[in-house]
Amino acid sequence: MLNSIIQENIQVGEIANGLPLTIPVYRLKGSGAGPSVYIQANMHGAEVQGNAVIYQLLELLKHIPLNGDITLVPYANPIGCNQKSGEFTLGRFDPITGTNWNRMYHDHTDLIPAFVETHQTLDDGALKAAFKSTLLEQTHALLDGDAYRLTTGKRIALNLQALAHQADLVLDLHTGPISAKHLYCPMYAKESARYFDIQNVLLIPEGFGGAMDEASFCPWWQLSQALAQRNREFPIMVEAFTVELGSQETIDLEEAKQDAKSILSYLNHKKVIDSNEYQPTRMARYACYLKDYLAFYAPMGGMVEYTAPLGEPIPAGTTIAKILRMEQYLSEQPLHDITLKVDAIPILHFASASVNQGTELYKFFTHYFEL
Repeated sequence: MLNSIIQENIQVGEIANGLPLTIPVYRLKGSGAGPSVYIQANMHGAEVQGNAVIYQLLELLKHIPLNGDITLVPYANPIGCNQKSGEFTLGRFDPITGTNWNRMYHDHTDLIPAFVETHQTLDDGALKAAFKSTLLEQTHALLDGDAYRLTTGKRIALNLQALAHQADLVLDLHTGPISAKHLYCPMYAKESARYFDIQNVLLIPEGFGGAMDEASFCPWWQLSQALAQRNREFPIMVEAFTVELGSQETIDLEEAKQDAKSILSYLNHKKVIDSNEYQPTRMARYACYLKDYLAFYAPMGGMVEYTAPLGEPIPAGTTIAKILRMEQYLSEQPLHDITLKVDAIPILHFASASVNQGTELYKFFTHYFEL
C-alpha cells in the first residue's frame, strides 16, 4: 500500500438520549503539489450508492501517488440514512422542519464586499489563502455561536461545509429516484465535465440555492466577479459538482468501481493524482441549461408504466408512459398513452408506479446540445 488512510469521527450534533451524532471522515495525505479534494455522500437518506463509490475510491487511492490531500465522508447525514418507513428509506427532508437536507448550507455572500476592500492588493496566492481562511472562520463562528440558533440540519450542514471549504475541488455524491447518471456542473467549469464518464451534464448558473456544490463554488465566483468590477482578473479557484450516480436505494459495487474510476479521471486531469491510467471514456456528452430542465407533471392520476429510456435522446411525440385507470375499464378507455411534445433526454422519473395528478412524473433535458 502506497498511501495510509487516517480515520476520525467528527461530532455533528447530539441525539435525544444525549449521545453524540458523528460522521466518519477518511483522509489521505498528498505531497502538497496538487489541489486538495473533498468528497461526501449520502446527504439524502435513500441515496446510498455514493458510500459504495467512496469505498471503491479508498481501495484504489491506496495505490496511487497523490499530489493533493483527499478527504472523504460517507454517511454525511447520519439522521437521513436512518430515517426509515417500513421497507423504504426517506431522508430527503428533515422530518421536523420539512427542509431539504441539501438546502441548509450557509450563503457567504455578505462577506465579499468587506473582504475585497481589505485584501484586494494581495497577490493571487495570498488572496486565495486569505479568502479560504475567512470562509472557514465564518463557518466556525456560526458553529461556535449561540447553540439555540442552529437547527439539527443546519448544524450538520455547517460541519460539512467547514470540511469542504478546506478543499479546492468538491464532489457531492447523490442519486435520483429512478435516474440516469448526470452531473450538475457550474457553467464556468463545463470543460472539466468532459473528464467524468457521465453522458448528461446539467449546466447550472452561479446563483446560491442552498446546496453543497453552490455553497462551495459560489463564494469564489462572487469574489472573482467583485474583483473584476475593480479591473482585476482573478480566476475562480474552486470547482464543485453534484454527481448523480443513478437510482436511490441501490448498492452496486461493480458500478461503484466504474464511478470511482470516472472520478479519478477528473482528479488526474486536475493533477490531484499522478496516474495516467485514469482517462475519460470516449462518449457523446450532452448538456442542458438549468432553465431548459423540464419537470413533467402527471396529467392524470393512475397506475404508471414508465416507458422512456433514461439517459438517451428521444424524439418529440414519443410515448413516455402508459397510465392505467381500471375504474374506466367498462365505461371509457382504461389505458392512456402519455407523450412528450419536444425532443428530449429523459433523466429521471418518479420512484412509485402510482401517482396523483400533478405528481412530478419525469425530468427531461430539453434544448440539449452536444458538449
